[in-house]
Order: sequence, then C-alpha cells, then structure tokens
Amino acid sequence: MIVTTRAAALALLLAAAACGSPAPKERYFTLAVPDRAGPPPAADKPGIFVGPVSVPEAVDRTQMVLATGPNQVDVSDDDRWAELPRNAIARAIAQTLGREIGTSRVFSSRMAAGTPVDYRVSIEVRRFDSSLADGATIDAVWTITSPGGPARTGHAFAHEPAASHDPAGVAAAHGRALERIGRAIAQSIREAG
Repeated sequence: MIVTTRAAALALLLAAAACGSPAPKERYFTLAVPDRAGPPPAADKPGIFVGPVSVPEAVDRTQMVLATGPNQVDVSDDDRWAELPRNAIARAIAQTLGREIGTSRVFSSRMAAGTPVDYRVSIEVRRFDSSLADGATIDAVWTITSPGGPARTGHAFAHEPAASHDPAGVAAAHGRALERIGRAIAQSIREAG
C-alpha cells in the first residue's frame, strides 16, 4: 500500500512538472534591408509610392514557410514574420528607393495611396523562397507608372545565401535580396527621369 501511494505521488509530481515546462517561445523576424549610407534625402527629389505588392498566397502569412526538400515545406509556428511579407516587402523596397534616389518622399502605406507622387511602383513577387540550407530567393516583376508617361516594366531575380543556417540568417538573406531588387527598380526610375 505504501509503495502504491509513493508511486502515485511520484506520477503526480512528474505530471505536474511536465505541465509546468514552458512552451516554445515564438521568434519574430523583419524584412529589413541592410543599413547603408546614401545621398542625404531631399524633399525636392521625386515622390514615389510603392504598392500594391502581391506575393504568392502560400508564403504571404506571418509563419515562415521554409523549404525542407524539392517539393516539401515546413510552416513554422515558432518562427514568424513580424508583418505579412507583402507589407514588409513594400516597406523594404521603399526604404531602398529613398536611399538610392535620395528622396524623403517615398511611401508604402495604404493610407498614403492617394498622395500625389511622381512615380508609382507596383510589384508582383513570383517567388519568395526561404531555405535554411539555401538562403533566400526572390523573383519579382515591377511596373513603374508616372502621370503622363509610359509605363515601364522590369524584372529582377535575386538569390542570397544565408550567413547562418537558421531563421535569422534566412531573414537577413531576404533583406539583401530585396535591396538588390530595390536597386534595380531605382535604376529604372532614374532612366525614366
């Protein structure tokens, strides 16, 4: 009887300890382009609005979608984007355009969609691939429109390896890939002007 009572007490203690173990903590990542020096922003430079941005539905979610094989992905509940990729991409491209063009008048928020600007940039992201082993791959097509001018369309493919084989490394690789795409868009805007 004493052995049974001790065994029951031990089982109860083990069950209580298992319930008290902390759940895995979610980690949040941003799509941020590298911070680099550029010309000082000026208000007399062209105004630019970035948006809308479309992203494949399978990856436009806050959970990171990580490729684990040729036809397999893992949708992570622990590793998440701080905002939807379509919003983060617009913000990151706008940041790069502001730096590359040297303008302080770059917008990406829907609230600024009606703001008068010189150029509007819409982006269709065809691939937004994340892999712990391979890094980040982004394939994007953009259209630049300006009042009274012809639309200009461009395409960029950017692949960046991850410096570390973890979600933080993948997020940083995406930032570098977006910077490359932003530079290509900035070149198209300079050619249009």
